[in-house]
Amino acid sequence: MLASPGMLHHLLPPPHLAFAVPHAGPGTPHHALLPLSRLRGHLAPLAYASSRRVRRRASGTTVRASVGEVAPPAPGAVSEEASTSGPTKFSMKIPVGDRHILVETGHIGRQASASVMVTDGETIVYSSVCLADTPNDPSDFFPMSVHYQERLSAAGRTSGGFFKREGRAKDHEVLVCRLIDRPLRPTMPKGFYYETQILSWVFSYDGIHSPDCLAVTAAGIAMALSEVPNKQTIAGVRIGMVNDQFVVNPTTEQMEDSELDLVMAGTDSAILMIEGYCDFLTEEKLLQAVETGQVAIREICKAIDGLVQKCGKKKMVDAIDLPPPELYRHVEDISGDELVKALQIKEKILRRKALSALEGKVITILSEQGYVAKDEPSGASENLADIIEEEDEDEVIVDGEVDEGDVHIKPVSRKPPRQLFSEVDVKLVFKEVSSKFLRRRIVEGGKRSDGRSPHELRPINSQCRLLPRAHGSALFTRGETQALAVVTLGDYQMAQRIDNLVDTEESKSFYLQYTFPPSSVGEVGRIGAPNRREIGHGMLAERALEPILPPEEDFPYTIRVESTITESNGSSSMASVCGGCLALQDAGVPIKCPVAGIAMGLVLDTLEFGGDGMPLILSDITGSEDASGDMDFKVAGNENGISAFQMDIKVVGITLPIMEQALLQARDGRKHILIVSSDFAFHCLPQDEMSKCSPPPAKVLSLYAPLIHVMKVKPNKVNLIIGSGGKTIKSIIEETGVDAIDTGDDGTVKITARDLSSLEKSKTIIANLTMVPKVGEIYRNCEIKSIAPYGAFVEIAPGREVSRYQNLYFNFNIACIMHKGETPPLNDRCTWLIGLPRNECVVSTNKFLSNLFYRSFTIICFAYTMCRVYVTSVS
Repeated sequence: MLASPGMLHHLLPPPHLAFAVPHAGPGTPHHALLPLSRLRGHLAPLAYASSRRVRRRASGTTVRASVGEVAPPAPGAVSEEASTSGPTKFSMKIPVGDRHILVETGHIGRQASASVMVTDGETIVYSSVCLADTPNDPSDFFPMSVHYQERLSAAGRTSGGFFKREGRAKDHEVLVCRLIDRPLRPTMPKGFYYETQILSWVFSYDGIHSPDCLAVTAAGIAMALSEVPNKQTIAGVRIGMVNDQFVVNPTTEQMEDSELDLVMAGTDSAILMIEGYCDFLTEEKLLQAVETGQVAIREICKAIDGLVQKCGKKKMVDAIDLPPPELYRHVEDISGDELVKALQIKEKILRRKALSALEGKVITILSEQGYVAKDEPSGASENLADIIEEEDEDEVIVDGEVDEGDVHIKPVSRKPPRQLFSEVDVKLVFKEVSSKFLRRRIVEGGKRSDGRSPHELRPINSQCRLLPRAHGSALFTRGETQALAVVTLGDYQMAQRIDNLVDTEESKSFYLQYTFPPSSVGEVGRIGAPNRREIGHGMLAERALEPILPPEEDFPYTIRVESTITESNGSSSMASVCGGCLALQDAGVPIKCPVAGIAMGLVLDTLEFGGDGMPLILSDITGSEDASGDMDFKVAGNENGISAFQMDIKVVGITLPIMEQALLQARDGRKHILIVSSDFAFHCLPQDEMSKCSPPPAKVLSLYAPLIHVMKVKPNKVNLIIGSGGKTIKSIIEETGVDAIDTGDDGTVKITARDLSSLEKSKTIIANLTMVPKVGEIYRNCEIKSIAPYGAFVEIAPGREVSRYQNLYFNFNIACIMHKGETPPLNDRCTWLIGLPRNECVVSTNKFLSNLFYRSFTIICFAYTMCRVYVTSVS
């Protein structure tokens, strides 16, 4: 028997009571108490789901009487398909750019809180949202995890490795997980502690429509349909720029010609996240692209709201558990003056220790000792009813404290009750109060924790040639953030292999790896595989540096950049950009221009802290300003344009004017770091920070870097270099001592060596193997290798054998010329060539000769092992 929500309300006890949950789940003690507010959060969705199931069964018999093919829904309209044999399916077509995406829900993944399938062309992404049955302990971080996976079967492929099953997430999949997570997290309400998991899979991929931005929209739809009480609906799109025109969700073919790759997400009224890279676009162009994307996102969100009204689940608003409101006032009363002093400490470690000690003091008072508010009534003002006690008949009267009446009046001095709060709530509130005090100091006093103004950058120091054996190295320091960048040059074998569903390239010749050890922040932690943050920051720095690299034809090296963060107090990824740029120059990489990166922050509501109400943009933010602020906007590029960017928002979106102000302020910051010169060389100008690098970049190849020479041969000559089963190329490597020889189908040959002598030797051998003799050339001291019935095989150059017979092996004619003064064989069958020295005979076998001639020719030629070769024709 199912109980209605109203009946459950009458069955529940008063709000101040708690229930004993005997079977709350595995590992839960039988005596655990569950507050009523959270219990209602559990029962309300169950009752709601029960009533929905009844309604669906009833509607399933009336909507459609016959089973047949259902027409696709009109754009923006919700189509409901019911069947007596299956679940009700809701679908909607949403216009995006020049086409539509199809959203379907209700027919798959029904046991999840919500699940959707989103289709673009023949690319299909499935996303689901699930919640835990019980809430986690309160924390300042919403317990949400995102998993995205591209099934290779979606494109009819199987992994090329030993393991054919998809396992650990690839770097590309991790980046998409971050694209999904970052816009959703700001929409989650404080006080909701149910663990939430978002799963996204690519089930079909047509090679035309990218699934990453589709996964962002699918996750946003699933979250909107679920019980999670998120504040607003989100959607995501990709913006490209082809022929100076912006394209919404461009195809993979269009992206090959695009100058911009922008992935953004937001709500119907604001922007939550942007990330991408471009070829030094101006701030104005980037803002136009964001505006184009915001229009597309607004239309998607409006359509999603219509779908939610039709089939969305009731939100678990009752499950939100916030700390008591009076706790904020108590924390401010206890820590006010000390907190202000602690936030003024400039050194990060000392400030952190002071805040930690103050937090411990506040926790002790509010969680252990109890707190008496300053405005609590004292004992002197107690009510008369509290101090009047009835006198017992057997009471002993002392010191004449007797009234003639039957009432005994005794002045009792009662202390106000002490209030106790949970330690978790105190920690949460203390963090929020600290952020509030920091923001107030910035807005009211115009000074940040380290004493800087909002537009001021931290001191910068850099040096190159730190590591003598590394190909290139640089140490970049900005305030308390420091990055050690190391560049390693290598051949094609050092390239990073790619096995993704979307990427068609088998390898990439430039990659940056970012490492953030716990020692960089003075902490102890685990060391292992790179986490999602490290992968994301490394990709951002890699995209910022990639546009400045020379073409592979001019610099045929594989380039690996390692950025190890040795100190961190904000903006470590942008320090990796600056340090990586210096290290590339120190390694001798001929970059097109120098680039730098800077992180921008934001205090959105300045009116709350005594400001004028205008948003306050902060340049070069620190870690505390990142944690307490409303935005983290990283921008990299040169003085003329942007090469990479990434923005995360802590509030529910910002507007375009705020982003414009942040971009312009970031450009001023980059100009302060970079050098403005016509030849892009570093000059020691006093206003340029990176020019103060001491020692400066070497700008020449290191002695320990490999030498790579690129030569071109005719494509049909490549097989001569490789040989049968690779025999020839292996023998060249062994004979000359080079590291590797790489051949391409287009005739490109790359020789990698450690010294110049071995490189030159291998170049000579390959040139001899692939040379094309010219008519009239004479090759002296040629060795006769063998004799066949149809002619002789002669080595005209080391490793280069030719045959006299036309169209045999090498397709040109030769004449075996005997030495001067020697008796040529069978003079009556020889042909004299015009222009040759006298007494030299040419053995010609253009005519079919008898076996007697071949036998005679063989005998005579073995007597003459050396000869000269004269080229008569080439075919």
